Amino acid sequence: MSDYVLPKVWTARPSGGRFAEINRPIAGPTHEKELPVGEHPLQLYSLATPNGVKVTIMLEELLSLGHAGAEYDPWLIRIDEGDQFGSGFVAVNPNSKIPALLDRTADPPIRVFESGSILLYLAEKFEAFLPSRLPDRTQALNWLFWQTGAGPFLGGGFGHFYAYAPTKLEYPINRYAMETKRQLDVLNRHLADHEYLAGEEYSIADMANWPWYGALVTGKLYDAAEFLSVHEYAHVRRWSDQIAARPAIVRDWRVNRPWSEPPDQLQRTGTG
Repeated sequence: MSDYVLPKVWTARPSGGRFAEINRPIAGPTHEKELPVGEHPLQLYSLATPNGVKVTIMLEELLSLGHAGAEYDPWLIRIDEGDQFGSGFVAVNPNSKIPALLDRTADPPIRVFESGSILLYLAEKFEAFLPSRLPDRTQALNWLFWQTGAGPFLGGGFGHFYAYAPTKLEYPINRYAMETKRQLDVLNRHLADHEYLAGEEYSIADMANWPWYGALVTGKLYDAAEFLSVHEYAHVRRWSDQIAARPAIVRDWRVNRPWSEPPDQLQRTGTG
């Protein structure tokens, strides 16, 4: 394969791969489409990707604590079909990425987008899963923002070139595999001395990281467990298994089925 010759001015061209048909260099809606609205206070527009799973975990955990105000209607946004570019979704999230949340308890309703922002918003709204003491709160936020900064190297970097790119290229796969393993080592070293990411208290930091790194070390993300030798990260696996056993996580799998076809995703039947 010949080296890529950089043009003086970049122009969009077909790139191939799973999401080639929906990638574009501009923002804004492509078509008119209103969003559905259900009966509950919170409206979640999402898909069962790791970022989408973060928010349903938080909502199910809040319901486990008895917060009736956390009842929500989940609506499927098919990103492979361009639902995220509908006018209604863009009005909630101008960045056209899932998940997006609409809180109808306020007038006008509050739009919340970016998964980390949604977790923080819900934690503050319900005063849950975010430590109140400043040192502990800071640790939780450190690891929440660590994930939002590190995650694109795992998903958009390693995941894209390893699983979705139309051709397998050695340089980007090596580059992002190395970074992914470094991130796993960061987590593994920290979790060797801490039960959860913020210390001894389960928090939104764990909810943000678990759908990515927990899924990775249990072989559920990109089918890359053997390739990345994830058995080396025993402390991450212990943490992942511990979280997976939580009742709210079990219920979350009924709503978000990340490895099923979209029609079976975001099907919520209650909190029982």
